[in-house]
Amino acid sequence: MKAGFYSRIAITGMRQNRRLYVPYLLACTGMVMMGYIVYFLSVSSAVRSMSGGATVSAMMSLGYFIMMIFTAIFLFYTNSFLIRRRKKEFGLYNILGMGKRNIGRVLLMETLITAAVSIGAGLILGAVFSKLAELAMVNMIGGDISYSISVSLTAMAITAMSFCIIYALIFINGLRQIHTSNPAELMRSENVGEKPPKANLLLGIGGIILMAGAYYMAVSIKNPLSALTWFFVAVAMVIIATYLIFIAGSVLMCRLLQKNKRYYYKPNHFVSVSSMVYRMKRNGAGLASICILATMVLVMITGSACLYFGAEDSLHARYPKDISAEITLSDFNSVNEEKISLFRNIVDEVIDESHEKVRERVEYCDATVSGINRDGTIVLDADDGDINDMDRIVNFVFVSVDDYNRITGNDYHIAGNQVMTYGVRTDYDESRLTFEDGTEFEIVKKLDSFFVSGNTAMDVVPTIAVVVPDLKESLGGLSAHLKDIDQGLRIHWYTGFNTDGDETEQRQFTGKLEGRLRAEAIDGNDDIYSYSCESLEANRSDFYATYGGLFFLGIILSIIFLCATVLIIYYKQISEGYEDESRFEIMQKVGMTKRNIRRSINSQMLTIFLLPLAMAVIHLAFAFPMIEKLLLLFNLVNLKLLLATAGVSVLIFALFYMVVYKVTSQVYYNIVSGKRAETR
Repeated sequence: MKAGFYSRIAITGMRQNRRLYVPYLLACTGMVMMGYIVYFLSVSSAVRSMSGGATVSAMMSLGYFIMMIFTAIFLFYTNSFLIRRRKKEFGLYNILGMGKRNIGRVLLMETLITAAVSIGAGLILGAVFSKLAELAMVNMIGGDISYSISVSLTAMAITAMSFCIIYALIFINGLRQIHTSNPAELMRSENVGEKPPKANLLLGIGGIILMAGAYYMAVSIKNPLSALTWFFVAVAMVIIATYLIFIAGSVLMCRLLQKNKRYYYKPNHFVSVSSMVYRMKRNGAGLASICILATMVLVMITGSACLYFGAEDSLHARYPKDISAEITLSDFNSVNEEKISLFRNIVDEVIDESHEKVRERVEYCDATVSGINRDGTIVLDADDGDINDMDRIVNFVFVSVDDYNRITGNDYHIAGNQVMTYGVRTDYDESRLTFEDGTEFEIVKKLDSFFVSGNTAMDVVPTIAVVVPDLKESLGGLSAHLKDIDQGLRIHWYTGFNTDGDETEQRQFTGKLEGRLRAEAIDGNDDIYSYSCESLEANRSDFYATYGGLFFLGIILSIIFLCATVLIIYYKQISEGYEDESRFEIMQKVGMTKRNIRRSINSQMLTIFLLPLAMAVIHLAFAFPMIEKLLLLFNLVNLKLLLATAGVSVLIFALFYMVVYKVTSQVYYNIVSGKRAETR
């Protein structure tokens, strides 16, 4: 055959099916553009040079990997609509004498054209908009804005290579479908409808059981660490259950609507319900896909937006004071008033030399240990089976009642084995606190608040703060037992205070304080296990880099999920429009008006297309407690903010969803009403 024959056939076929190919090409181009932007940000020198830039770059690299996995799945899914529509055309080529190898070459040319257009246009648009994305990212994390424009050849090469691999896999899948079909099947593929399906009760019940299990898991888990462990299990259960319920439930719903004579035998309901019955297996799967994508968007935007807008709260939880110093000693034998006075005097001298105005200074000692809660008894010498059970791991922080009263301004009195407790990310409902060595305390009060340290605030493991009469006397037996099992209590001396200094002054102060502590108290002292000096302002950039990066990545992935949702809805309307075209043509010949067609389409929207949105909102509502627990891992406890971000996300997405359906339903209407033929 002449050179260019296959390319002309491919171009002609794509032009004749432009209603299908134009949205597909636009989606592919958008995916390439987004892929380049995300990878560009991961290697951008402007991002890397910022404080916290390394964190952002790492997150963008991970985001690119996640995005490519979803893009491959999404493009395979949408390409199936194109193949289904083109099979009749390929069957005609086969009957006219073109072998499957020749059809494969046509498909290859279509794939090459699609790849060339989408990758070329996507990389150009990515290069154009990458600077805008970089500015948005820098602004989110509070970095210094640079207006120099750059193009990353590495990002272009990696993005182009990734999409070439995806298109190659799509081409191979298309060849497989053509190779396994005979000409008669290809010719009839567009007109083959599904047999009237039966409502599979077992599938529906299985879906309901899975969904109930996932919902129960989401609302019953109290431990944030458990929420992190079981989150993806719950997500998998919800995805499977959603598909089962939509496939089985949609069939059952149509059957019930058909049995309702007052509803079914109306012009605006009869045609839409009858049409849906014959394709409910695909219809249910499509609606489930829309529901899952909508849920992903709502959960991702709600969580990442809440993190970003609540970053200041989380920052102050991690750094309760503007400047802090903490020294960890190996055991009680290392703690004495002379050593504590040395630490305190060094801090006082650095404050005087730096002329810092100190406010709200606190100082205290605490002791920490970790254990396993085994049926009410705290096991310290745990075996591997206990350690792997993350639900039962608990940290304990012991503070003397004198330190607690001095810092909080209270006047509590406890003696003997009496203690007061406060749970961080956990509730300890026992009346006694019992350790495996026989050390036992009577819990006389559950405290309403506690001065949680920054490390405790950000620790993913639940913590119980315990106020004891005296650290050494109360924990002497426990300390001896820990030595016997080659463990030990960690004793911490902590001081922190607020200042009026800016970031530079705080950095200078903490640097000087760390140097003095190391030189005068730490070096050569084997009793000291570790030490740290931190300032809030010095770590603000890293904090906002993490949360801003997560929010930006959430926005990028949400846009991609939205594009997928729009394209699935569009192709669903297109494919069903072509399937219903002949039915509506017959109905118009027997007296059905275009007004009746419009009403029928609106009936279908109210009957079917609101279901994914409603189910997505229900999924979000049941996922809300788990999202709240996951945010606790970032020490974000602002429930009002989480409710506000969830509400705004649902409202904006619902409006967007209705606009998309309105636009795509017009395309469906134009096909089934004959307007498409009139405008040719």
